[in-house]
Amino acid sequence: MSPAVAQQSQEQMAAYYYGNGEFEQAAQLYESLYKTYSNKYYYQRLYNAYLKLGEYKDALRLAEKRLKGNPKELSLYVDQGNVYLLQDKEKKAKKCFDNAIEEISTNLAPIPDLAMAFVNVGRYDYAVKTYLTARQKTRSPQLYFSELVGVYQAMGDYQAMTNEYFDLLDKQPGMMASIQVNMQKSMLEAPDSRLSDGIRQALVDRVRQNPNNHTYLEMMIWFSVQQKDFAFALTQAQAVDARFPEKGGEQLLRVARIAFENESYDVAAEAYRLIMQKGQENPHYFESRVGELEVDFARINHNYAIDSKDFSILKQRYLDAFAELGKNERTVPLMRHYAQLMAYYGDDVQAAVSMLDDVLEIPRLKAAIRDEVKLELGDLLLFGGSIWDASLLYMQVEKANKNDLLGAQAKYKNAKLSYYNHDFDWASSQLKVLRSSTSKLIANDAMELSLLISDNMEDDSTYTMLELFADADLLLYRNQLDSAWEGFDQITRRTLSHPLFDEILMRKAQIRMKQARYAEADSLLQKLVDFYPTDITADDALMLMAELNETHLANSAKALECYEKLLVDYPTSLYADRARKRYNTLKASNSPMNREAGN
Repeated sequence: MSPAVAQQSQEQMAAYYYGNGEFEQAAQLYESLYKTYSNKYYYQRLYNAYLKLGEYKDALRLAEKRLKGNPKELSLYVDQGNVYLLQDKEKKAKKCFDNAIEEISTNLAPIPDLAMAFVNVGRYDYAVKTYLTARQKTRSPQLYFSELVGVYQAMGDYQAMTNEYFDLLDKQPGMMASIQVNMQKSMLEAPDSRLSDGIRQALVDRVRQNPNNHTYLEMMIWFSVQQKDFAFALTQAQAVDARFPEKGGEQLLRVARIAFENESYDVAAEAYRLIMQKGQENPHYFESRVGELEVDFARINHNYAIDSKDFSILKQRYLDAFAELGKNERTVPLMRHYAQLMAYYGDDVQAAVSMLDDVLEIPRLKAAIRDEVKLELGDLLLFGGSIWDASLLYMQVEKANKNDLLGAQAKYKNAKLSYYNHDFDWASSQLKVLRSSTSKLIANDAMELSLLISDNMEDDSTYTMLELFADADLLLYRNQLDSAWEGFDQITRRTLSHPLFDEILMRKAQIRMKQARYAEADSLLQKLVDFYPTDITADDALMLMAELNETHLANSAKALECYEKLLVDYPTSLYADRARKRYNTLKASNSPMNREAGN
């Protein structure tokens, strides 16, 4: 047997014993191997085997002997010190560790292994000393930045960790984006809020020390946004705007956009107003003028209702905006929202249709936007009772967009129109195709309507109940709320039990929400979840109930309970991601530490 084959065979046997915890046999074999070959791998295996066996003298002797032959292998000092630690000889261990630090020079080759050796024995403080001493010896203040951040995070010294980031930012402002990514990752991995609290305090300190440092003010805004503290972000954006007026309100606009996306409408509206106050010559004036109205429209959609006084005020504000900004490609979003406002909240379908007709007459309007508006116009015509005109528009859009999302939306709308018109067989055939749509939302809507039709076609061969339900559903769509309620009640009065009962509870809850009778809506949704937990509407009801309690009933405890139940009981729900985000945000905002920080 050749020496190489003999070595391999002996090494395999040693590894087998070591892996099975038979350290005495492993130690004997590694002693022989190390005596012959003296490589680092055999040394580490033999050293660890001695420790497992409690043979501390042998382990210490092994490390000392190796260090004499390899004086640049500084991690061997840590191996010596570790032996003393295991024997509770702290002073002797400290002396070994200090010797390792003293031996650090401008030669950086041993540094990674030395720092890792300290980490492996739980001495993060000496790992930090290793990196800082290397910086000092080489006069490189940013050396081992990532490694130090990792050690500080592991030992929970978040103040030192944050200072590392900010010291780098002082030297290299261009690294801001990279630093933000790393800090965000660290905050997500942190087990509690101590890291985010530390970052907040460090930023406050740095801004106080450097009030004219634009970088730190931007970091403060970024951090506030990460924490979903949009009011604080707006305060910081105002500070930036006051100190750097030449920026033209860029940070205010940024906060407005992000706050709007996160449904923090009060903050978004205030940010847009602050930009508008700068005057029409400001480069962001137009976007802010549009943005402020978009916020108000979103607020209505979120609240499901608006009183006549507020409606009149908002309507006039739209008209003032059109008089000032005109009707053009840039104001198309306002024109579309105005149409929805007039039809669905002002009961003026003709004014809404006229506004969308104006949109379609805008020259050089993008084809996709034109077809989107056609769909909205079809919805308005259906809302106003012009069923066949609506169907014609849907077919036009479907034909022009056969293989994309817009075409699928048009097909779904036409199928639903057929359902309203009691043409259940045709609607079912169209919905069957849409259930395989690439859009999850359309596929889910198609599946729900398809099941609604098929389940009740099977249970009621005359379709009487389904026809009554479709009629009431159309009345609900047209905002004829009292008539719709009466239509749904007809079904419950005619029979003691029917598969439509869960759907009726959902529709009645939607009616009460449109009427701003939120407590009644909550009660109806709760009944649906309690009595029909396995029906297809259960997860819809939970999501709606969660948002209702969070937004209108100021019952964050019940909202959290609903979000959690949805995530646990309906993990494959289309709402799962949205519910998880709302759950995490709501839970964080309601924690005592965050409430105190917000104050």
